[in-house]
Amino acid sequence: MRYRITILCENSVGPVSGTLGEHGFSALVEWESGSLLFDTGQGLTLLHNAQRMNKNLHRVSQVALSHGHYDHAGGLLPLLRSCGPKQVFAHPGVFQPRYRYKDTGESLSLGMPYPREYLEGQGARFDLAEQYREILPGISLTGQVPRVTPFETGDSGLYSDTCGCQHDLFPDDQSLVIRTSKGLVVLLGCCHAGLINTLRHVVEKTGRNDIVAVLGGTHLGFCNPQQLGQTISELEKWQIGKLAVSHCTGFEAAARLRQAFPSSFHTAAVGYTLEY
Repeated sequence: MRYRITILCENSVGPVSGTLGEHGFSALVEWESGSLLFDTGQGLTLLHNAQRMNKNLHRVSQVALSHGHYDHAGGLLPLLRSCGPKQVFAHPGVFQPRYRYKDTGESLSLGMPYPREYLEGQGARFDLAEQYREILPGISLTGQVPRVTPFETGDSGLYSDTCGCQHDLFPDDQSLVIRTSKGLVVLLGCCHAGLINTLRHVVEKTGRNDIVAVLGGTHLGFCNPQQLGQTISELEKWQIGKLAVSHCTGFEAAARLRQAFPSSFHTAAVGYTLEY
């Protein structure tokens, strides 16, 4: 089976004329007999960019959500309204409240912008589970990723309440795993669970370590220099063929990754395509 992954929503745009950027992420996975949408961005550019790239989202029957942030799930409503009902795979914690607590004392809501009942009324059929599972032949979701690395501490500014008392631990953060003829492709949303935690979890659950490509948001743009350095040291052991980063990776972290992995590093902006 051959798969094509195309970035539909991302912070920056590539050479495809007329496409737009937004703070968010969405990727379309296509194969001979079907397609799957992984995340939906904020909802500002998904339909526009898909049209510009001649991607028919009416043909997409399933959507997988990496976690319950507005910039990954906000596009679900316009997708449903424009393209009809979809089966939506996610973790049960995807609807929990989420906030960024500012130094000023203000809290900014970052969670799912619409309640489950409303989305279901618009045609979403939610399929929620915590565990690693195959959602389509050859395509799996990692489910909840165990936090085992001591250095991947996450983003300290994110909370589950408006007063900044309860840190958001992101139990719902998950990634997509695609089994190709060349090896495993790991598609990341934001990777709040930690890039190394996620890759180790994939290896444990699949019994394979032939990860040929990692694509998507790494959340390294929000970590300290020590964590970034340790992440790079761990990545050097994997010999990953393509490391295509986007969204929450950040310019500084992307520059360091490019320096560390000059032959495998790619920037995955809107329009970036990967085939295996």
